[in-house]
Amino acid sequence: MALSISATVLLGVIVFVLLKGGYVRVGSMLACTLFGFTLAATGMAPAINSGLASLAGLLASFN
Repeated sequence: MALSISATVLLGVIVFVLLKGGYVRVGSMLACTLFGFTLAATGMAPAINSGLASLAGLLASFN
């Protein structure tokens, strides 16, 4: 059985768990979130998306 979830949902769950577990504070979480949004507006966004797609393809090939 193949399970398919988006990277956004997976990363959101990881952030939530880290926040609830006390590993990350709210201020740090907000700073990282804002950094992600500003990084998405730069020229690096296509390279990051391509890298994430390649990683997802690699992980999917391990079935």
